[in-house]
Amino acid sequence: MGRGTTLLLTFEGDFRLRSDVQSILGLGLGGEFQIQEEVLPAAGGVDYGLILRDVQARISPSVVVLGVIQSAHPHAGPVLRLVCNQFRDVSVMAVLDSTRPEDVFAMLELGATDFAVRPLQAHDFLPRLRRLQPMMSESASPIGQLKERLGLNQFVGESPALTEVIKLIPKLARCDASVFITGETGTGKEMLARALHYLSPRASRPFIPVNCGAIPAELVENELFGHERGAFTGATSSARGLIHDADGGTLFLDEIDSLPLQTQVKLLRFLQDRTYRPLGSREIHEADIRVVAASNTEIEEAIRAGKFRSDLFYRINVLTLKLPPLRERKGDIPLLAKHFVSKCCQAARRPPLEISLAARQKLMCYDWPGNVRELENVIQRAVVLCEQSTIHSGDIVLPMAPGLAESSSFKQLKSRVISDFERDYLQRLLASHQGNITRAARAAGKDRRAFWQLLRKHNLATASAAPGVRPLPDNVRLL
Repeated sequence: MGRGTTLLLTFEGDFRLRSDVQSILGLGLGGEFQIQEEVLPAAGGVDYGLILRDVQARISPSVVVLGVIQSAHPHAGPVLRLVCNQFRDVSVMAVLDSTRPEDVFAMLELGATDFAVRPLQAHDFLPRLRRLQPMMSESASPIGQLKERLGLNQFVGESPALTEVIKLIPKLARCDASVFITGETGTGKEMLARALHYLSPRASRPFIPVNCGAIPAELVENELFGHERGAFTGATSSARGLIHDADGGTLFLDEIDSLPLQTQVKLLRFLQDRTYRPLGSREIHEADIRVVAASNTEIEEAIRAGKFRSDLFYRINVLTLKLPPLRERKGDIPLLAKHFVSKCCQAARRPPLEISLAARQKLMCYDWPGNVRELENVIQRAVVLCEQSTIHSGDIVLPMAPGLAESSSFKQLKSRVISDFERDYLQRLLASHQGNITRAARAAGKDRRAFWQLLRKHNLATASAAPGVRPLPDNVRLL
């Protein structure tokens, strides 16, 4: 079953939970979800492990919702542990009839990913259910199926901004007009250019990327058009240019606004009639290529400043694609983080790592000026630093915001460092004691109540994970 399939597990006699869930999803607000319902025996002496194995053989859910009423079914806690072990790669939500912190935390310690409290409310239950869904594989979602069909799985994310770009790719790939891609550094402009090429009729021919900003100004023309022997001092032999190498395929000009004005003139002439003349040659050459250009700056400002020719811009700006910065699609960060963790673990030949809630929150709160590329680097560093099976907040190393040190007093900075140390210490202490607060408090030399208050101070027990979503402790397993 695909994304959106929810397995509802209730005990015999618990008609209220089934009725509540069905009524909420029947409002039309939960139309994206499908429900599979299984009723567990309430009598003692039942082999729940055998029952759950049978359920798993028949149903492959994306989320499991388990009704937990400790007063009516004392064995609900052990069953929750069995459910979390049996459906190890699936998020599990426990529905409780108690709001006492110790009862809530007990369920989370048993392995629940999230919880809800009765009576269920649509505005509370649905956001929780929706938040748990993206933690699963995105390949079964509508946009995931589209990417699968088009071979665009390298674009990780399901945000509306990214989805609009992905939908345009096959349309733009079919034609031969020039494409201009805009987007900040690290948003994936070259990856987008490659997708345009490999979905086009030119896919069997070369894709030649050129970083115009990385080539010295005096060498750009030679790199693009080539030269004949004797064209300049040291030219002891002829050399073909990148335009020749791209013949029949696609030439990707990244940071095109870095081109010298003289080279812009020659590139404009080439785009007009697809002919060029190598340096030192009297012979006219032809090349059948498609040009895809990109810039990470506002090129209109370069035009106004006289640094970029407007006629060249009009020539390359036939079709336009804009890649959104990561801060405008923060909902994709969990999927991207999971993707990069898996990629880095495979490269390092180590078992897969999980990402704690606090680490995920830390990633979500950062603005990512370096975009997806910066996120990948941060995740790679975290995988290297992580010594446990879960990446915690302390493993996520982010740069200090510019001007922070100058605008903060010594006392403020000292307080921030101490706070970061305390938070990291608590996370690692909880992890080393498998989330058991009593043992962790004993190891820290604090009584349980004081330790609980310390967890609350650092939002490890009470900080909201997202609007409308109740908080989870840092040691909760996330996929």
